[in-house]
Amino acid sequence: MIFLDAAATTPVRREVLEAMWPYLSGEFGNPSSHHSLGEAAAAALAGARTATARALGARPGEIIFTSGGTEADNLAVKGIALARHAADPRLDRVAISAVEHPAVQESARYLERVHGFAVDVVPVDAYGQVTEQALAAVLRPETALVSIMYANNEVGTVQPVARLAALSREHGIPFHTDAVQAAGWLPLDTAALGVDALSISGHKLGAPKGSGALFVRGRIRLEPLVHGGGQERGRRSGTENVAGAVALATALTLAGPSRPGTGDHPAARVAALRDDFIRSVLAAVPGAVLTGHPTERLPSVASFCFPGTSGESVLLELERQGVICSSGSACAAGSDEASPVLLAMGIDAEVAQTAVRFSFDSTITAAELQEAAAAVRNAVGSVRALGQTA
Repeated sequence: MIFLDAAATTPVRREVLEAMWPYLSGEFGNPSSHHSLGEAAAAALAGARTATARALGARPGEIIFTSGGTEADNLAVKGIALARHAADPRLDRVAISAVEHPAVQESARYLERVHGFAVDVVPVDAYGQVTEQALAAVLRPETALVSIMYANNEVGTVQPVARLAALSREHGIPFHTDAVQAAGWLPLDTAALGVDALSISGHKLGAPKGSGALFVRGRIRLEPLVHGGGQERGRRSGTENVAGAVALATALTLAGPSRPGTGDHPAARVAALRDDFIRSVLAAVPGAVLTGHPTERLPSVASFCFPGTSGESVLLELERQGVICSSGSACAAGSDEASPVLLAMGIDAEVAQTAVRFSFDSTITAAELQEAAAAVRNAVGSVRALGQTA
């Protein structure tokens, strides 16, 4: 089997499992307990917070551990917008891009439905990018928050986050970015990016499902969504997942040792393999269309539409040939509707339903991708021959 669905999830790395195992077994204490087991757990949690902060160029007190990217996105969008609205009721708008993950989209729609906010959707171009002009057109004095993802989970397009965050800052508006897909591949220094909040998820980079974190800059007010014992400095109550926090911090540390963007980081090698794979697929499959930005894209994602097929049929045929991939976001798997991301990019609905996404982890090899490209050619050819269209 060749696994090319790493954007959906990744296996837990052995080093991560070994680091978290003590806190699932012998060192199982509650970090809020005032005895030796609790104090050991609290020390591990503090160490994980410091390591996570270091990876994000932040202070430990700016890190909130969550159950994953979805919770982190919800806490950022709802928590910041509601806190700002409480301080100034005139702040009753949020701006999001047209290609956000459902965690951001649905959080914004919740604010609209329950709290009377207006949601301004920033359009994207044919490559799935937000321009500074498009963002500027929706910013208003009433805007409480801007949330634009760092890298898209379906087509891999990378947004110019630093420039968009700078524009938001010029208007005095906090800026959040969903960096779930970017973690491990792109620089995450929050100071360099200029963001006020950033979400990550452990299971996208070798930590277990159920681990995540939200960075929130110290000066930003945040309304908690989960109330209780006041853990995480009152911002996210509930007994902390110490093992999950240790796992996330370990995975982030392993994403180095040098930072993404440097020549010896796996991202450079994987990006070269991705480009070879894209060229092979486009050359071998008549009519294949690459989706997303041709160059400003994650090293780990290659996504296509194959007109004249059904994307789901191609997926089934690829799996039969030993290649595991997806038609887009795992959160939308099973939906009969065309991807909202592809529609926002101006792709026709019928063509959008032929989409297939290939996403890699850092261990992918040239031989595997060569074999996968041949399987794509055969799978698309078989589906077209059988007339299995969207």
